[in-house]
Amino acid sequence: MEEFYRISRLPPYVFAVVNDLKHQARLRGEDVIDFGMGNPDQPTPKHIVKRLAEAAQEGRNHRYSLSKGIHGLRKAVCGYYKRRFDVDLDPETEAIVTIGSKEGLSHLALAITNPGVSVLVPNPTYPIHVYAFVIAGADVLHVPIGPKFDFFEELRRSVLNTWPKPKVLVVNFPSNPTAQVVDLDFYVKVVEFAKEHELLVVSDIAYAEICFDGYRAPSILQVPGAKDVAIEFYSLSKTYNMPGWRVGFAVGNRHLVKALTRIKSYLDYGMFQPIQIASAVALNESQDCVREIRQNYQKRRDVLVEGLHRAGWEIESPKATMFVWAEIPEEFKKLGSLEFSKLLLQEAQVAVSPGVGFGVNGDDYVRISLIENSHRTRQAIRNIRKFLNAGGDIQSS
Repeated sequence: MEEFYRISRLPPYVFAVVNDLKHQARLRGEDVIDFGMGNPDQPTPKHIVKRLAEAAQEGRNHRYSLSKGIHGLRKAVCGYYKRRFDVDLDPETEAIVTIGSKEGLSHLALAITNPGVSVLVPNPTYPIHVYAFVIAGADVLHVPIGPKFDFFEELRRSVLNTWPKPKVLVVNFPSNPTAQVVDLDFYVKVVEFAKEHELLVVSDIAYAEICFDGYRAPSILQVPGAKDVAIEFYSLSKTYNMPGWRVGFAVGNRHLVKALTRIKSYLDYGMFQPIQIASAVALNESQDCVREIRQNYQKRRDVLVEGLHRAGWEIESPKATMFVWAEIPEEFKKLGSLEFSKLLLQEAQVAVSPGVGFGVNGDDYVRISLIENSHRTRQAIRNIRKFLNAGGDIQSS
């Protein structure tokens, strides 16, 4: 049977290779310590779950909801932006609730692009930033990002060398997978660049609250005039330990919010209303739980980074996100990230994500998720130390 057009544009899923090996190892009874998927392991705060349970007892909340989200949640979203970023938003025209940020990004891509349109996306980056637009039929231009590159110079080169000119720019900070952070001046330059080259900007700040060492992530919407060109996505998944709830939202440019609202009106009736009610509680009430979640990730980061340093693997300590972007030790770098990840799983029973799965510029790295407790992390470090000490022998065997 002939392959479907959109499916044919999707490459093999790199992470599936490691996931399959992980599954096989567990079938053999091996104790795999899994730092792969960024899936929070802690429960959702009790006061949020309590409100969900209460709302679920009310029969009216079991009816169809609104595809753009109930007013109370959109108002809570705008309240969060005012408190956190001092940004004023209209809940009717500048905010929309999405079924997780991935759904919102994907449907926005369908709404604003078409075959032949070019989109600028950092490389490496979270896969949905690329494949939302690939599935929509757009052409993706990969813009190298990282310590070896001048992002704006790479952007400028991409724009000047492309015709028709690109229409959309995606940015994601704090970054998944690299944990790279930026200051507000970075977004000032992004907005200036976007206006100069008539670009729309899609910003993803899913990790804005998972920040350490005094760093506070800014929003692009803090830049005067940003609403002229930018829409920003956020998710409750990591901030409130709510990944399975699938709650996200987008705010900013009215034209883009309207486009997303229009296409969602044809595709869904919004999420289960009790989930939306409980999500409003998460945003409106005490944020002590967010501080506790942040402190938990910081503790895990410190245990992992300090332990790997002692084991001989020098990696950079991130200022944000629930990930460590670890450069592969020099003696293993020639393997590439996929083969190194397979070897680490085979020899140390530790699963990580190969950096190449986030783009070719990530192939010298692996992403380590902070999803195991300190005891399991220390166990992983012991395994990795033995693996590194036997590195030459392992590669030659």
